[in-house]
Amino acid sequence: MSNNMNMMSAVQEPSIEHILLREMSHRMNNELSSAIGVIAVAAARSENDEARATLIAVQNQLQNYAGVHHSLAMPEYDTAIELNAYLHRLCKAISRSKLEGCGIELSLSLYPVRMSSGRCWLLGMIVFELVTNAARHAFSGRSGAIHLELLTNGKLVECRVTDNGRSNTEVMPGCGLKIVEALARHLSGTVSVHSGNGGTTSIVLIPEGVWSGRRTDYDIDITRSGN
Repeated sequence: MSNNMNMMSAVQEPSIEHILLREMSHRMNNELSSAIGVIAVAAARSENDEARATLIAVQNQLQNYAGVHHSLAMPEYDTAIELNAYLHRLCKAISRSKLEGCGIELSLSLYPVRMSSGRCWLLGMIVFELVTNAARHAFSGRSGAIHLELLTNGKLVECRVTDNGRSNTEVMPGCGLKIVEALARHLSGTVSVHSGNGGTTSIVLIPEGVWSGRRTDYDIDITRSGN
């Protein structure tokens, strides 16, 4: 009996990589919270209206960054969650931190898909890379639109990120595409990028989870959504 318990404990023990990643995430969260607190105190004590407004703006932006960090934190427990709801929260945080000030609209069309929190987290990091890469490289400082679509394709879950920016075969330079491809491989999936006159579409295909079959459309511009 004791041998079986020891074997179960050994199997369930997290890897050193997971422990270090959680510790790093925890420290980063604490540092962000500390910085936000320091700026909030400075804003409250400032007697200069312009300085106070600037400090409050910095505080709000740091809170937006913290929201993205929280959404992309490694889950503590690998339980089944709604992928569509997770991506909606993540994209709202991305919009507030990186898109609102650039005039870039982000809209979503999501089918409900239930998946383990670990797989949702990995796909969330892929979406983060694809959306932020489009914001950085597709519009050259101009306003534009990005659309995220989640649907099923046979026995696969298909995630599409489409922008209406400039067509460029090198729209994901450097390590961005390598990161996305590595994450997709870890999910037993694939990534393809298609560019044309109307912009660029990145398609991620991964094995499906449990699907309820009803569509949820967030066809509003969530960069302007108050919720």
